[in-house]
Amino acid sequence: MAKSVNKVRVDIPFLRTGIIYLDNAATTPTPKPVLDVMLEYYQKYSANIGRGLHCAAKRATESFEAAREKIARVIHAKPEEIAYTKNTTEAINIVAGGLGFKKGDKIITTVLEHHSNFLPWQRLEKERGVKLELIEASEECLLDLSDFEMAIDKKTRLIATHHVSNAVGGIQPVEEIGKLAHDHKILYLVDAAQSVGHMPVDVRKLRCDFLAAPGHKGLLGPQGTGFLYVGGGRFAGFEPLLVGGGIVEEVELRSTKLIEPPQVFDAGTPNIPGIIGLGRACEYVLEIGIEKIAERERKLTEQMLKIADIGQVEVYGPLDPARRGGVVSFNVKGLGHHDVASMLDEIAK
Repeated sequence: MAKSVNKVRVDIPFLRTGIIYLDNAATTPTPKPVLDVMLEYYQKYSANIGRGLHCAAKRATESFEAAREKIARVIHAKPEEIAYTKNTTEAINIVAGGLGFKKGDKIITTVLEHHSNFLPWQRLEKERGVKLELIEASEECLLDLSDFEMAIDKKTRLIATHHVSNAVGGIQPVEEIGKLAHDHKILYLVDAAQSVGHMPVDVRKLRCDFLAAPGHKGLLGPQGTGFLYVGGGRFAGFEPLLVGGGIVEEVELRSTKLIEPPQVFDAGTPNIPGIIGLGRACEYVLEIGIEKIAERERKLTEQMLKIADIGQVEVYGPLDPARRGGVVSFNVKGLGHHDVASMLDEIAK
């Protein structure tokens, strides 16, 4: 590793408290280099973007836009394919609201999805008459490609799946699902909230049209940041979720011409320091090396899975560390999960 584990720990102020932090599936503590660039923005060029002509505004705009290229490097995309969002939830809602789904269209998703990749499609079913088909999972909480093959019909417009389960950690066959969708000319969205930054993610290999991810998990970025990848020129005709200041090229009393994507998704004053911080976080992760991060997570996951050998401990999801990410969920038989979590937290104090 370019950075040792101890160096990374030193870089993260929260970890200097001595805490053993195991809640990275929810959010990850932020390294000091990321905090430093955010503080630098506030102290040296705290201006809005895309509006003023003064030097601080120019620097803010340049720093804000530079993050697209850094995010793109992480997932092997182009900067112009990256739209900034507040989180994965917003990214998926942009797709749900921007593609003009209509009655009779079919969307395929799964029973394992995070609410962020389920509720937007459920809403379309209720409000627009879209047909929502749910794919079941195996006992190990893994998806079977053949189930998607059987679910596809002529009215299927979109398949939406997670890459790594936030609940049990299983790695899904996203490349195979992407090829299937591509072969049938169906749009494919990947919820990469638990994979980006944790393991190599290449949108070209996934053949996905959309990929949604947060900044504050595997990328070690600030909370309130995320992005949406939109490939294949599919920004064309895409309706932005929000309209307002900062995205107008020309406005009249009865008509408005908006600027081009991806900047058209930056209505209002965005989270400028957060996005600048996200760009630095992407650099930080790339400096460590995503392959090396994935290798270390595999070793830690293999070690953590040994708790399955303890009597009364039940581990959820696949027991093969090669088939799961770093999320390991377990419980003690006969006890409520809230009770177990509270007891472990109390013991660690």
